[in-house]
Amino acid sequence: MAKRLMFEKPLGMRDTLPFFYNQKQKARQRLSDSILSYGYSFMDTPLMEYHETVGKVSATLDQQLFKLLDQQGHTLVLRPDMTAPIARVAASQLKQSEFPLRLAYGGPVFRAQQAEGGKPAQFEQVGTELIGDHSSYGDAEVIALLVESLQDAGLENFVITIGHIGFVKAFFSDVLGEDEETTETLLQYLYRKNYVGYREAVKTLPVSEDKKQALLQLLTLRGGEEIFGSSRSLARNQTCMQAVNELKQLFRLLKDYGVEQFVQFDLNLISHMDYYTGILFEGYAPNIGALLCNGGRYDALLPSFQLNASATGFAIHLERLVEALSEQADEDDRIGIIVDDDTYTNGIQKAKEWRLQGHSVLLQHRDQIPDVSAFKDQLSKTIDLTAEGGADDE
Repeated sequence: MAKRLMFEKPLGMRDTLPFFYNQKQKARQRLSDSILSYGYSFMDTPLMEYHETVGKVSATLDQQLFKLLDQQGHTLVLRPDMTAPIARVAASQLKQSEFPLRLAYGGPVFRAQQAEGGKPAQFEQVGTELIGDHSSYGDAEVIALLVESLQDAGLENFVITIGHIGFVKAFFSDVLGEDEETTETLLQYLYRKNYVGYREAVKTLPVSEDKKQALLQLLTLRGGEEIFGSSRSLARNQTCMQAVNELKQLFRLLKDYGVEQFVQFDLNLISHMDYYTGILFEGYAPNIGALLCNGGRYDALLPSFQLNASATGFAIHLERLVEALSEQADEDDRIGIIVDDDTYTNGIQKAKEWRLQGHSVLLQHRDQIPDVSAFKDQLSKTIDLTAEGGADDE
């Protein structure tokens, strides 16, 4: 092994050290408790899937897939998301189950990085899939559960931005007609939230001035429920109007859940995942500069697995949630018992007693402690059974 690789990791991979690991575990448990309270059932899928099935419908770019060959020559991928594998299960092993299905998951996903830019190649998602409910009630349940889960995890300041992919696509179709190349260019600017680039691109288009103004006005449709009124001048066709009506209905339902203060709307919101068909949303927190969570309705995915069913769900990026929480280091609640040769047996007995009470107990021989003061400082309580300690702190 080359020495330079001895302490290095593959591109985009990270070590999870004890403190961050503990914070992840705590956040994961709180999220799971919230999700279970809504009647969802957790499941898991393999880390590897066939490229021909899950890999191709995952909506992850092909160059971001980790690929390998099995002994039969089939191309496998490390799962790039959890939605596509769960869709596969719903369309096969669960297709005879009573719908709607409320499924949940938590586990690692993998997306290869081309260059070191701070983006992880492996990260953990916790989320839900509501399968078989095509109504606004299902969309509202998923978003309300997302909000409550983030709150239960300890996050106080965040926003869920909601859009409708049907509005954006119908709007561009109305303004630009069949000019797919221009439409794709403008969609890419919106996806990257490069609004300066979007404006500059619109200015150079060979279209009428009123169409340019309409394309620019799209960027103003961001904010609270007041944008529903502003959207009327742009909702020129039935599909656009239907999308706005769905958003209005969704907002009424979110008010019933009491989570409307965490919600805003963005009618130029789109996603790189092309299987979204209706409502879609993204979550952000002020302490992080990346997407915290996302989700939406993906009615076109399950039919690709030969199951005619609607679905909606969300995924939370667990590591980013922990970063957003910005929790101070909790006081270490471990109890330390320091022993020597004479008190070792007594120390074992005391450790058992404390552990039976639910405490985490660290039993340590004094000869193996380089700095006793530092050892005690890291613990909430110490019991020094040695002659030097005089059973202090007991």
